[in-house]
Amino acid sequence: MSKELRRSDPDVLLARLKAEEETPRGKLRIWLGAAPGAGKTYAMLCEGHRRKSRGTDVVIGFVEPYDRTDIKEQLEGLESVPPLEIPYDGAIRLEMDTDAVLARHPKVALVDELAHTNLPGSKHEKRYQDVQELLDAGISVVTTVNVASIESLSDYVEQITGIAVQETVPDSVFDEAQQVELIDLPPEVYIQRMKEGSIFPPEQAEQALQTVFTQSNLTALRDLALRATAREVEEKLDTYLHEQKLEGLVIGERIMVAVDYGAAGKALIRRGWRLAAALKGKLIVVHVEPVEGRRGPRSAQDQQLEANLQLAEDLGAEVIRLRGKVSEELITYARSHHISHLFIGHPSRTRWQEFLQGSVTNSILRQAPGISIHVIGDVNAAATKGIARHKRSEVGLQS
Repeated sequence: MSKELRRSDPDVLLARLKAEEETPRGKLRIWLGAAPGAGKTYAMLCEGHRRKSRGTDVVIGFVEPYDRTDIKEQLEGLESVPPLEIPYDGAIRLEMDTDAVLARHPKVALVDELAHTNLPGSKHEKRYQDVQELLDAGISVVTTVNVASIESLSDYVEQITGIAVQETVPDSVFDEAQQVELIDLPPEVYIQRMKEGSIFPPEQAEQALQTVFTQSNLTALRDLALRATAREVEEKLDTYLHEQKLEGLVIGERIMVAVDYGAAGKALIRRGWRLAAALKGKLIVVHVEPVEGRRGPRSAQDQQLEANLQLAEDLGAEVIRLRGKVSEELITYARSHHISHLFIGHPSRTRWQEFLQGSVTNSILRQAPGISIHVIGDVNAAATKGIARHKRSEVGLQS
């Protein structure tokens, strides 16, 4: 099956050019991950809720929840365009109804899995072609893709993993995006989530752990994702400097790491330092003291914070201390200081705590467009959680 767009008829091209003159083209935003399970779909839906809360007309063009509870919860409260039902292989399968989305004509459409190959009977062969038509009609699109699906990287990914990439997106489509947001997870968290069944069903998870989801493969894919995001940032900066006739101005990458009282802060700082070193950028480590402050004598958590900030200073980072509402202070600082990459910890609260008190991580994901967000899981906490679950299972078997 050809991976390239069919050659357009000249009359069709003229008609499209005329339409573009009459209708402003929609904007494309991509949530990028190193591999399945990074949280791209969840972040995309959070973005939909954020825009809806600001009065934007948002609809779900197509999202496949794969029976995931967290995705189903995020689908609630967002309008969804009914999918196209296509008979295939003795069953009814679902695809995006592109014409229905065009007829609904929202301001923004959420379309999952940009590299997806449509079933026979769909309007287009590839989903990115559906997205192109929505953009041509003036509809902005928020979508998701794995780094392995970028066409120019597919051969390299095959060399790394030994598995041929079947579904790809042309670089021209990826490069068209006004914003590319990276969701970054360490390999250990990917593997832990796979073992817990949070990404694939058990029968598929076992095979994935022996092929793609190995420590070395995930590390290489993660590096590709970081480089792809950095490339997009550099290209957009070059374009801006050219337009503003500022080609001689030197602007480096600014990497910001948000730390609190947790032990995971050191891992965040080290990851931020490695990216800053690779991009020859500046590393800034920020701690926000909550408005309510901390009570009582100096605790082990206070000592952990000071150890985190001492590590930052040892690595040559600029250390900033702020006070206020954590998410607001971090977002304000990042915007006012032109931060290009922000490292934050994965939410550690339970869903009930997040419902009552809110999530700093989710707030930042919703309110920091234009910044590459790296959400880093607590590897030690994930491992401890897995051990505790294993022990509970053993107790259940013995009782």
